Amino acid sequence: MDTPQMLADGLAFPEGPVPCADGSVVVVEVAGGRITRILPGGRTEVVAEPGGGPNGAAAGPGGTLVVCNNGGLSWSTLDGILSPGIQPPDYSGGRIESISPDGTVSVLYNSCDGHDLRGPNDLVLDGAGGFWFTDLGKERERDGDLGAVYYAAVDGSEIRKVLHPLMQPNGIAISPDGERLYVAETTPGRIWWWTIEGPGQLRVDGSGPAGGHLLHGLPGHQLLDSMAVDSAGNVCVGTLITGAVTVISPGGELLEQITMPKFDPLVTNIAFGGPDGRTAYITASGTGRVYQMPWPRPGTPTAFSA
Repeated sequence: MDTPQMLADGLAFPEGPVPCADGSVVVVEVAGGRITRILPGGRTEVVAEPGGGPNGAAAGPGGTLVVCNNGGLSWSTLDGILSPGIQPPDYSGGRIESISPDGTVSVLYNSCDGHDLRGPNDLVLDGAGGFWFTDLGKERERDGDLGAVYYAAVDGSEIRKVLHPLMQPNGIAISPDGERLYVAETTPGRIWWWTIEGPGQLRVDGSGPAGGHLLHGLPGHQLLDSMAVDSAGNVCVGTLITGAVTVISPGGELLEQITMPKFDPLVTNIAFGGPDGRTAYITASGTGRVYQMPWPRPGTPTAFSA
């Protein structure tokens, strides 16, 4: 595997990379409350400023972006690494937002069945007019939320809770054949899967949390963040503490861990793009960097292109 090459730096906790057809990459800056485009050559421009804590992002219909906004986090810096913390005093509430091409921000959802969204984190569109997203919840000094997975219509017309409770559900992805939904729990360091039976419908027949099946559990102190799936069905997940992208086969085998040239314990996400889908874009959030590298296989195509 080739060495990752830095695409951009100086970003305020970049996450949620969305590769675009024009060769640019859109990322969220969680600590900056904004959406930023990285142009070829590394120059950046602000796309929108929704505030709070924009987190996961995906291309939506009509050139829009669908964004999970966690409502904001507290922040600290140690040895040059920016790290997220607990719910801040200015927490603005979790929500799902739509960002138009001109930067207009609209709220699609901020609650479900009378319960407020707490910390929406990551999402994946299914190509059937809807998307799955995780709500990791928020931590406070003496308590924290249990997390959930939701399914919602991309036009803002319907939302339902599908899986609950989960422990800090973070990354979420769909297998190339559309038959599995994968979810990574952060602190437990485990990836679970469920069989998709239809839009917003899962078979919950496993022995794990919320009826999930275990794909893989990482040993030691390794935490999991966001993910993508390549065309071979391998789950590629940002791995905290270790500072790597961990690649796990659809059969649950740990294939490899890819670290960045400059160590960052907060490697959070990966997305695939480029003309043939064989370029991986990786966010090293603690150091504010985005990397790119050739990937031996294309990524799973997304529902919409940006």
